[in-house]
Amino acid sequence: MFIIEWIEYPVSWILVAWHTVLSPLFGAASGITWALSIVGLVVVIRILLIPLFVKQIKAQRNMQLIQPKMKEIQKKYAGDRERQSQEMMKLYKETGTNPLSSCLPIILQAPIFFALFRVLQYGIAQEKPVGALTPELTQQAHSASLLGVPLYGTFNNAAETPNPTATHILTVVLIILMTATTFTTQRQLILKNSASDNPMVKQQKILMYVFPLIFLFSGLAFPVGVLIYWLTTNLWTMGQQFWVIRNNPIPNSPAHAAYLERQKAKEAKKAAKKAASGAVAVAEVEAVVEPEKPAGPVRQQPKRKSRSQRGSGTANTGGKSSSSGDSPSGGNPSGGPPKGSNKKT
Repeated sequence: MFIIEWIEYPVSWILVAWHTVLSPLFGAASGITWALSIVGLVVVIRILLIPLFVKQIKAQRNMQLIQPKMKEIQKKYAGDRERQSQEMMKLYKETGTNPLSSCLPIILQAPIFFALFRVLQYGIAQEKPVGALTPELTQQAHSASLLGVPLYGTFNNAAETPNPTATHILTVVLIILMTATTFTTQRQLILKNSASDNPMVKQQKILMYVFPLIFLFSGLAFPVGVLIYWLTTNLWTMGQQFWVIRNNPIPNSPAHAAYLERQKAKEAKKAAKKAASGAVAVAEVEAVVEPEKPAGPVRQQPKRKSRSQRGSGTANTGGKSSSSGDSPSGGNPSGGPPKGSNKKT
């Protein structure tokens, strides 16, 4: 009981801190304020327990991976329990596996659960200051109600509440929701995240039905505030477990097969997207490049001529000039006799 009393202080302090934050929104004496303060308490506690939850996941995966070796040890030392235990402990040490890590979140939540139970049952219900709850806050919380039901009300003591019928209805609804969320959490863990060769599946299936029945009957004695706390933590567990099963499933489980299929589809989608983007880039480059302009008329370079060709060309040119310059009088334009024609008489 000393540990529970010691935990009452941080539990009640977190509760009062959330009440201080929410009071300006809904009123200090409102049952909604106190109910949401309990929800805030769950959020804080579950965030603090995330490192332990990670250890729990690692422990579950390691336990699944060493199952074949555990079976070999059990078969090899079937008649020697002491040697079997020694070899099991050696295997746990070599693989860094702690079987208790899978139970740590539940084990560590138990004192918090009972501390909250004392805060609600002995503090608020009996109006006794507990932990950080001052006499004023205790009286205020005692007078607060949710849908006409005080937070300390239970199904069994509904007659002691201002509205027994409302207390019965609200507690029954919360108990059913709490039981259903517990069953759903266990079911998705067994069906989706358990390997086919896991020998603990049968035990887990039994617990899948045992735990909801325990909560169903024990919930009759839980105060409304405790039922709100347990329902909220179940919803958190469901969401957290869904994320783990989807993104970090145990090998050889149905969830792991679905995970591999999603990874293949994702890779195929990336490849198709990359190919499509490459085709678009090529098309854009082709559109940007200008077409080649047609070449203009090629300038004809003059051919080199030999001297004989150049000389004949010159003679031809000169002959043409002489013939074209002859006159009817023998080529002299003045009409006289040509030069050099001294005709002797």
